[in-house]
Amino acid sequence: MKERPPKPEKEKAADRARTGGPRAIADLMPEIGRAAFRKFGFVQASIVTRWPDIVGPHYADITMPDFIRFPVGQKSGGTLQMTVEGGHAPMVQHAIPDIVERVNRFFGYGAIARVTMKQGRITPARAETRPPPANLKPVPLDLGDSLRGIGDPELRAVLESLAQGIANSSGVPKIG
Repeated sequence: MKERPPKPEKEKAADRARTGGPRAIADLMPEIGRAAFRKFGFVQASIVTRWPDIVGPHYADITMPDFIRFPVGQKSGGTLQMTVEGGHAPMVQHAIPDIVERVNRFFGYGAIARVTMKQGRITPARAETRPPPANLKPVPLDLGDSLRGIGDPELRAVLESLAQGIANSSGVPKIG
């Protein structure tokens, strides 16, 4: 029997079956954005994306984090640079201790020691709200009542979505 010559690497990769399947772009974005956020001083991208949850809706409308600068070799005692909407700077100046406390609570340790401000335009990002599709059944009352006691709005939304999916499914869900 005659032996085949070895295939080049490109052909080997093309012959292999693809494993996994398609991935949602939301799953890829944290990995893609991590380097860019670190370049601009953000250890966690979530401080930008969750800014309204951290400082509250009032301050989120008039402030935006720019970057966090830490002392060399440390990840605590940093300086948060914020952009503040024009005339609101004096009011925000009085709220800086509260903002520092909220950011540190978000991180879980004393990440921020100081806040510096610069004035600029803030365009608050509003969450897009879409009405639910008309063909969906409502969440069953027994599931809906138990979800009302959950304090975290993101967790509650995910669990409501799961309950909605269960209510709309027919039969036992298939895991495969």
